[in-house]
Amino acid sequence: MPPIGGGGSKGDAGGGSDSRFFTTQKKGEMHELRLELHSTDRTTKVDAVKKVIASMTVGKDVSMLFTDVLNCVQTGNIELKKLVYLYLINYAKSQPELTLLAVNTFVKDANDPNPLIRALAVRTMGCIRVDRITEYLCEPLSRALRDEDPYVRKTAAVCVAKLYDIAPGLVQERGFLETLHDLISDSNPSVVANSVAALSEIAETSGQDVMKISAAVLQKLLAALNECTEWGQVFILDSLAKYTPADGREAEGIIERVTPRLQHANSAVVMSAVKVILSYMEIMAAGGAGGSGGSNADSIRNLTRKLAPPLVTLLNSEPEIQYVALRNINLIVQKRPNILENEIKVFFCKYNDPIYVKMEKLEIIIKLVSERNIDQVLLELKEYATEVDVDFVRKSVSAIGRCAVKLERAAERCIGVLLELIQTKVNYVVQESVIVIKDVFRRYPNRYESIIATLCDNLDTLDEPLAKASMIWIIGEYAERIDNADELLDTFLETFEEEDPAVQLQLLTATVKCFLKNPEDTQDMVQRVLDLATEESDNPDLRDRGFIYWRLLSTDPEAAKLVVLGDKPVIEDDTFRLEPNLLNVLIGQIATLSSIYHKPPESFVVRARGHPGDAGGIGDAADDGEEEEEEYEDENDVQGSGGAGGGAAGAVDLLDMGGLGISDNQPAQPSGGGGLEDVFGGGGGGGGEFEPQARMVKVCTADKSGGVDISAGFRQVNGKITMELEFQNVACAAPLSSLAIQLNKNAFGLSPASQQIICNPPVAQGTSGRNSVELVNTPAMLAPVPAGQPATPQVQVAIKNMSTGTVFYFAVNFNLEALFAPDGALDRTAFIEAWKGIDDRKELYGTVSDLPPSSTDIEGVQRKFKTNNVFFIARRPVPNSEGQEVVYFSMRTVTGMEFLAELTFKQGVNACKICLKTESSAYGVLAKVALENLLRH
Repeated sequence: MPPIGGGGSKGDAGGGSDSRFFTTQKKGEMHELRLELHSTDRTTKVDAVKKVIASMTVGKDVSMLFTDVLNCVQTGNIELKKLVYLYLINYAKSQPELTLLAVNTFVKDANDPNPLIRALAVRTMGCIRVDRITEYLCEPLSRALRDEDPYVRKTAAVCVAKLYDIAPGLVQERGFLETLHDLISDSNPSVVANSVAALSEIAETSGQDVMKISAAVLQKLLAALNECTEWGQVFILDSLAKYTPADGREAEGIIERVTPRLQHANSAVVMSAVKVILSYMEIMAAGGAGGSGGSNADSIRNLTRKLAPPLVTLLNSEPEIQYVALRNINLIVQKRPNILENEIKVFFCKYNDPIYVKMEKLEIIIKLVSERNIDQVLLELKEYATEVDVDFVRKSVSAIGRCAVKLERAAERCIGVLLELIQTKVNYVVQESVIVIKDVFRRYPNRYESIIATLCDNLDTLDEPLAKASMIWIIGEYAERIDNADELLDTFLETFEEEDPAVQLQLLTATVKCFLKNPEDTQDMVQRVLDLATEESDNPDLRDRGFIYWRLLSTDPEAAKLVVLGDKPVIEDDTFRLEPNLLNVLIGQIATLSSIYHKPPESFVVRARGHPGDAGGIGDAADDGEEEEEEYEDENDVQGSGGAGGGAAGAVDLLDMGGLGISDNQPAQPSGGGGLEDVFGGGGGGGGEFEPQARMVKVCTADKSGGVDISAGFRQVNGKITMELEFQNVACAAPLSSLAIQLNKNAFGLSPASQQIICNPPVAQGTSGRNSVELVNTPAMLAPVPAGQPATPQVQVAIKNMSTGTVFYFAVNFNLEALFAPDGALDRTAFIEAWKGIDDRKELYGTVSDLPPSSTDIEGVQRKFKTNNVFFIARRPVPNSEGQEVVYFSMRTVTGMEFLAELTFKQGVNACKICLKTESSAYGVLAKVALENLLRH
C-alpha cells in the first residue's frame, strides 16, 4: 500500500509508513475515528479507515463503526475503496442487513470505466457470504465474465467458484458453468488458468466432472501452459493429471509439451509436472503406441532419466521445501525406484539439515539401497550413529537393520556394523541394535545366532520396554543355545510387576518356551510366572495368555510344544509398505497434502456442502421441502410425548421418547430383549435409556493413603452431578466408616453438597466399597481461567479418614459431559443462528478413530448422547458423497456455557470427524474431549 500523508511529523519515524497505524491508540479512539471518517479531507478519511483496518487486524472489535466506514464507500479513490471493501468482507457476516446498503455501490462500481474498480466490485461481492447479496451478484458477474478487459474476466472466473460454494443451483441456472468452459478458449492465458482453477474447485465441491476436457480444450490448455503465471500453470497441470488420454501416443504427445515445466524455478510447477508425467507413463506402459512395445519402453526409459535432475534440484531448496519434496519422492521411489537408483548420494544427510529432513532422507536411503551401494550406505549410517541427536541415531541404527532385512547378501555386513555399534556401550545405541537384531533373527532364522553371546553381555544396559521385550524374545527363542537362559530370564522376573505390559507378555511366553525346552530346571520359574500373570496382574491380555498357557501345559504338554515352539513365518521386507492401490491414489495426489500425509484426501478432509459455518450450511436444509422440515421437527421434538407416530417417523419418535427419562425420571421400559442389549446400543424395540457410567481411574494407591486404594470418576444422573469413589481397603486395620471430603477451587466451581462420607457397611481390611458424593456448583469455588489458556480439567481433592486421622490428597480429571444440563436442547432456528454468530476462528476440529460399532451407528449415537444431555438437532446426507452423513448436536452446561457440534460419519468407516463451536473458548477442548470419550466408550 503506498504511503499517505507526505513528509510526516518529527515523531513519525517512518514518514508515511503505515506501521504507525498499529500503535496503541489513546482512550476514546472510537469517537475520534468516527469524526475522522466523516471528515471532508480525503487524506484524513483514508488515514481513519487505515486505523480501523489496523485495529481489525490485531483483533479489536470495530464493528460499531460499520455505518461510518460504509459511508466512505462512495468515493472515486481506489485506495479508499479497497480499504472499505476489505472492512465490509470482514464484518458482513455479523452485519448482513447493513451490508445490503452497499449493494448499490457494488452494482455501480461493476459498471465503472476503470477495470480495476469493476474487478474489485465483483470480487468483493463474491467474498461477502450473505445470501441476499448473491441475488444482486449474478447480473454484474454475468457482465464481468464477458468484459473486454482480461483482468476483469479472470477475477470473475474465480468469483463463479465462490458463488457455487454458496448457491450451486444459481450458478447452473444462470449458465455460468458454460461461460467458464468458453473462457478456457480465451486469448488471455491468465483467464484460461483462472477458469481451469474455478472449474477444478467446483468439480471437487460437487463431486462431478464439470471440467470435460475435449481434444480442442486440451490443445487450448497446452497452449496456455507456456504463457500463464506459475500458479496458473499449476492449475492447468493438475487438470491435465486428471485427464485420461485415449492411448499411449496421445499421452506421449502431452508429456512432450509438459516436460519443459520440469525446469521451472517454482517447485510447485515442477511437482505438478512430475505428477502428470508419472500418471501418463502408466498409460504408455499399459499399451504401446502403434503397437510398438519396444518403442514405448525406450520412451519410458528416456522419461525416467529426465525426471531425476529436477527432483534432485529440489533438494537444494529451503528445508521446508526439501521436506515436502522428500515426502513426494518417497512415493515416487516406491512407484518407480529406477528413477533415482543412481542418485542415492544426494540423500545423504548434511550436518546442518533439520531433523525432519534427516528422517525423511533416511527413509529414502533405505528404499534406494541395493547390493551395489550397500557398502557406501553402511559407512554413512555408521557415521550417523555417532551423532548427538538421539532420535536420529536410533533411526540410523534401525535403518542398518532394515537394510539387513531387505538385502540377504548384505545381511552379514549389516550385522557386523551393528556389533561394532554395540561395542560403543552407548545406552540408546545398544537398545536400538537389540531391537533390530531381533528382526534380523526373524528374517533369517538359525543363521546369525553366534552373536547372541554379545547381546547377553549387554543385558544391564537395557531399560526401555521395547529393547527388553526384544532381548527376552531372543532368549526364549534360542534358550537351548544359551547355557544360562533360565538365569537371564530370572533377572527380569525380579521386576515383573513393575515392567511394561509388552515386557510382561514377552517374559511370560519366553519362560514357557524355556520350560518346554528344559523342564527340569525351570519348573519353579514357570509356576511363579503363571501365578504372577493370572493372580497378581490386572492386565486382561496378560491374564488370558497366562490361563491359556497354564491349561495347555497342564492338559497336553505336547500340544503346548506345537503351539508355543511351532515354526514361525519369516518376516517380510516392508520397505515398500504402501498397498499398490493406495500408492496409485497418492501418486495422483502428488504436490498436495495427501502426498505429505501419505493418506488419501477423504481420510482427513471432509468437503461437505451444508457446513453450518457457511452462509448456506444447515440453513439451506430448511428450504429443502416441507417433508424434510416435518421430519426434522419430529426428530427435534425433545419435549414430545411418546405417541406412536405415523409412517417412517415413528421409529424416530420412539427413540426420542426413550430418552426422556432424564427429565421425568420415568425410564421407558424396553419392549423386549432385556437390559444388556440396550446398554450396549444393540437397541431392541423400545429405545430404553441406559444410565451414564463414571469412568473410574485409580487416583491414590495404598502406600499414599493409609493402606487404602482409591478410584474416582464423575457422572450425572437425574440432574445430579456426582463424584463416584471406590475404596479398596488393602492394609488399613481400622474399617473405613466415616470420611470427610473437600475440593480445591476448580475450573467448574464444583464443591461437595455435604463434606461427610458415610461408608455403610464399613469397608474392612480386604474388602471394598463404593460411595457417591453429590457435587453442586458454587460460584465461590470457581477458579478463574487465565486469559488465552484452556481450562484445566483437574479437580484437586482432600479426604480425611475420621477413624485414623489420616489425610490424603489426589487430583482427578473432570469429564465435562457430567456438567451438561438436561435443558441444553435448541430448536433448529436457534441452532443455526447460534452457529452463524460464532466466529469461525473459534472452531475446534478432531477425528476419533477406531470407534466401536455402536458409535458408528448414528441412531445409537443419538441415544447415547441424549442420555448424557447431548441433544440431537438435525442430520443430513452430504451431497455427492455416498454413505456420508453430517449430524448436529447442542449442549449446555449447568453453568450456562453452550457448545454446538457437527459430527461427520461415513458408512463402513469406524471413525468420526468432530467440529465444535463455542463462545466459551477456554472450555472448548474439554467439550470436544467429552464427545470423543462418549463415542469411544
